[in-house]
Amino acid sequence: MELSLIYTIFGFGLAAWSVTANDSIQCLGTFIASKQKWFKWYTLAASASLAMIVTVSYGWWIHDGDISYGRLTQIPYQEIQWYHAVAPGILLLLTRVGIPVSTTFLVLSAFASTVVLEKMLLKSVVGYGVAAIAAYVCWIGISKFINEKFDEITTAWKIAFWRNSVWVTTAFLWATWLMHDVANIAVYLPRKLDFSLLVIVLIYFTILLFYIFYIHGGPIQKVVLDKTGTRYARSATIINIIYALVLYYFKELNNLPMSTTWVFVGLLCGRELAISTMNKDYKLKYVFPLIGKDFVKMVFGLSVSIGIVLVIHYIIIPNDI
Repeated sequence: MELSLIYTIFGFGLAAWSVTANDSIQCLGTFIASKQKWFKWYTLAASASLAMIVTVSYGWWIHDGDISYGRLTQIPYQEIQWYHAVAPGILLLLTRVGIPVSTTFLVLSAFASTVVLEKMLLKSVVGYGVAAIAAYVCWIGISKFINEKFDEITTAWKIAFWRNSVWVTTAFLWATWLMHDVANIAVYLPRKLDFSLLVIVLIYFTILLFYIFYIHGGPIQKVVLDKTGTRYARSATIINIIYALVLYYFKELNNLPMSTTWVFVGLLCGRELAISTMNKDYKLKYVFPLIGKDFVKMVFGLSVSIGIVLVIHYIIIPNDI
């Protein structure tokens, strides 16, 4: 077996594992938090896997074998080398300690040119800002009618409505997220997959999803659980809708990859600030440690990504700048 094929298999396996363990919690975290006391973990995993299979297969069908939804048009396929597998390995280690690192930067930085990485960074920074502002504005309005610090829903039909809404909105968010972040896994594969490779990808991804639900999200789930009311079906539904709409906007904006992690953390930041603004009992001094901690972790992940790019383009292959 050629070394390139070994690196491809190893890199793809690590990338899929790390992306699923780190980034998927952005859109499945509130789903797990709000549903785990009502449904068995394997029921939730099966529903997420079904939505994943439909979304990835649809992308493969309409994009002529490309499961990345065109996100890799500016990152051509490269013969996989050992250093391409380093990035998801680092990401996996960071995930184990609960750091919400951007898989887009960490994984794609090993493949992208410095110019493309700069564009990805700019789009992600804008995404963070847009998500934070949108969340702040929305939750200022929401806080006039809903106190998310407590689950005050008692009417039976309202409880049923919000619980069912979590299923629908999570499916929409999960599909939108996949259209962005599957590129972080597909970058290790040919840009056009035949049917047999598609099946292998779907089976492996399904196995990983079942594992993530089995461990209830893992250490990275704490980023979600730390925030106000994320265990409640009503809060989970609202977060899903706003996050999905922001991601969909940037998906339609252009085909350049971006960090969904930055968008997600920006959304949670704006939400917490809005809740503290409208709730006199929830002081800003409680908010800033939460959002500051997440921001520092993101910057740390970005620094690691930039380090990977510099090492690859200036040390390992200095002629490919």
